Amino acid sequence: MGLVGKNMMPEIIGSLGALAALPLRVAMGAAFVAHGYPKLNRKTIEKMKGLGLSPAATAAGALTDFVGGIALVIGFVIPLAALLIASEMLGTTLLSKFRMNKGFLLGYELDISYLAEALTLFLLGGGPLSIDAVLRIGEES
Repeated sequence: MGLVGKNMMPEIIGSLGALAALPLRVAMGAAFVAHGYPKLNRKTIEKMKGLGLSPAATAAGALTDFVGGIALVIGFVIPLAALLIASEMLGTTLLSKFRMNKGFLLGYELDISYLAEALTLFLLGGGPLSIDAVLRIGEES
Protein backbone atom coordinates (compact mmCIF):
# COMPACT_ATOMS: atom_id res chain seq x y z
CA MET A 1 0.00 0.00 0.00
CA GLY A 2 2.60 2.62 -0.92
CA LEU A 3 4.96 4.43 1.43
CA VAL A 4 2.37 5.26 4.07
CA GLY A 5 0.75 2.25 5.64
CA LYS A 6 -3.01 1.98 5.86
CA ASN A 7 -3.01 2.49 9.63
CA MET A 8 -0.60 5.48 9.66
CA MET A 9 -2.90 7.93 7.86
CA PRO A 10 -5.27 8.49 10.82
CA GLU A 11 -2.20 9.07 13.04
CA ILE A 12 -0.77 11.69 10.68
CA ILE A 13 -4.10 13.47 10.28
CA GLY A 14 -4.77 13.25 14.03
CA SER A 15 -1.41 14.80 14.86
CA LEU A 16 -2.21 17.79 12.62
CA GLY A 17 -5.23 18.53 14.82
CA ALA A 18 -2.93 20.24 17.32
CA LEU A 19 -2.27 22.90 14.67
CA ALA A 20 -5.97 23.61 14.07
CA ALA A 21 -5.93 26.82 16.11
CA LEU A 22 -3.13 28.43 14.08
CA PRO A 23 -4.90 29.35 10.81
CA LEU A 24 -8.08 30.24 12.70
CA ARG A 25 -6.42 32.56 15.19
CA VAL A 26 -4.12 34.24 12.63
CA ALA A 27 -6.89 34.94 10.09
CA MET A 28 -9.36 36.03 12.75
CA GLY A 29 -6.77 38.12 14.56
CA ALA A 30 -5.77 39.93 11.37
CA ALA A 31 -9.42 40.72 10.65
CA PHE A 32 -9.92 42.11 14.15
CA VAL A 33 -6.80 44.29 13.94
CA ALA A 34 -8.01 45.61 10.58
CA HIS A 35 -11.50 46.33 11.97
CA GLY A 36 -10.31 47.66 15.33
CA TYR A 37 -7.64 50.15 14.31
CA PRO A 38 -9.98 52.51 12.40
CA LYS A 39 -12.41 52.51 15.36
CA LEU A 40 -9.83 54.09 17.65
CA ASN A 41 -11.00 57.66 16.92
CA ARG A 42 -13.55 60.27 18.00
CA LYS A 43 -15.72 59.86 14.88
CA THR A 44 -16.56 56.29 15.82
CA ILE A 45 -17.34 57.27 19.40
CA GLU A 46 -19.70 60.03 18.20
CA LYS A 47 -21.39 57.72 15.68
CA MET A 48 -21.96 55.02 18.30
CA LYS A 49 -23.26 57.60 20.79
CA GLY A 50 -26.03 58.21 18.28
CA LEU A 51 -26.97 54.54 18.60
CA GLY A 52 -27.09 54.81 22.38
CA LEU A 53 -23.67 53.32 23.13
CA SER A 54 -21.53 55.03 25.73
CA PRO A 55 -18.07 56.32 24.77
CA ALA A 56 -16.56 53.88 27.28
CA ALA A 57 -18.31 50.90 25.68
CA THR A 58 -17.26 52.03 22.20
CA ALA A 59 -13.63 52.48 23.29
CA ALA A 60 -13.67 49.10 25.03
CA GLY A 61 -14.97 47.47 21.86
CA ALA A 62 -12.35 49.13 19.67
CA LEU A 63 -9.57 48.12 22.07
CA THR A 64 -10.91 44.58 22.27
CA ASP A 65 -10.83 44.36 18.47
CA PHE A 66 -7.36 45.84 18.07
CA VAL A 67 -5.49 44.44 21.09
CA GLY A 68 -7.44 41.17 21.04
CA GLY A 69 -6.63 40.76 17.35
CA ILE A 70 -2.91 41.23 18.03
CA ALA A 71 -3.15 38.70 20.88
CA LEU A 72 -4.76 36.15 18.52
CA VAL A 73 -2.13 36.62 15.81
CA ILE A 74 0.80 36.13 18.17
CA GLY A 75 -0.93 33.51 20.29
CA PHE A 76 -0.81 35.32 23.62
CA VAL A 77 -3.44 34.86 26.38
CA ILE A 78 -5.75 33.22 23.85
CA PRO A 79 -8.50 32.13 26.27
CA LEU A 80 -8.86 35.67 27.64
CA ALA A 81 -8.68 37.36 24.22
CA ALA A 82 -11.17 34.87 22.75
CA LEU A 83 -13.59 35.29 25.65
CA LEU A 84 -13.48 39.10 25.38
CA ILE A 85 -14.02 38.93 21.62
CA ALA A 86 -16.89 36.45 22.05
CA SER A 87 -18.52 38.80 24.57
CA GLU A 88 -18.13 41.72 22.20
CA MET A 89 -19.60 39.73 19.31
CA LEU A 90 -22.61 38.82 21.42
CA GLY A 91 -23.07 42.52 22.16
CA THR A 92 -22.68 43.58 18.53
CA THR A 93 -25.16 40.91 17.45
CA LEU A 94 -27.74 42.19 19.90
CA LEU A 95 -27.02 45.78 18.85
CA SER A 96 -27.39 44.93 15.16
CA LYS A 97 -30.55 42.93 15.67
CA PHE A 98 -32.46 45.09 18.11
CA ARG A 99 -31.16 48.68 17.82
CA MET A 100 -30.14 48.78 14.18
CA ASN A 101 -32.91 46.40 13.01
CA LYS A 102 -30.55 44.49 10.73
CA GLY A 103 -31.45 41.08 9.42
CA PHE A 104 -29.25 38.02 9.57
CA LEU A 105 -27.89 38.21 6.00
CA LEU A 106 -25.86 41.36 5.41
CA GLY A 107 -26.53 42.15 9.04
CA TYR A 108 -25.17 40.15 11.89
CA GLU A 109 -24.15 36.85 10.28
CA LEU A 110 -20.47 37.83 10.44
CA ASP A 111 -20.83 38.66 14.14
CA ILE A 112 -22.31 35.20 14.74
CA SER A 113 -19.44 33.61 12.78
CA TYR A 114 -16.84 35.53 14.80
CA LEU A 115 -18.65 34.54 18.00
CA ALA A 116 -18.42 30.86 17.04
CA GLU A 117 -14.76 31.23 16.05
CA ALA A 118 -13.91 32.99 19.31
CA LEU A 119 -15.63 30.26 21.34
CA THR A 120 -13.70 27.65 19.36
CA LEU A 121 -10.40 29.37 20.19
CA PHE A 122 -11.47 29.68 23.81
CA LEU A 123 -11.91 25.90 23.90
CA LEU A 124 -8.85 25.00 21.78
CA GLY A 125 -6.38 27.51 23.17
CA GLY A 126 -3.57 28.91 21.06
CA GLY A 127 -2.05 25.60 20.04
CA PRO A 128 1.61 24.56 20.04
CA LEU A 129 2.70 27.44 17.78
CA SER A 130 1.80 30.23 20.18
CA ILE A 131 3.40 32.36 22.87
CA ASP A 132 0.98 30.71 25.32
CA ALA A 133 2.58 27.32 24.55
CA VAL A 134 6.11 28.68 24.95
CA LEU A 135 5.24 30.34 28.27
CA ARG A 136 3.00 27.40 29.26
CA ILE A 137 0.07 29.70 29.89
CA GLY A 138 -3.10 27.76 30.55
CA GLU A 139 -1.37 24.45 31.23
CA GLU A 140 -2.33 22.58 34.32
CA SER A 141 0.49 21.87 36.73
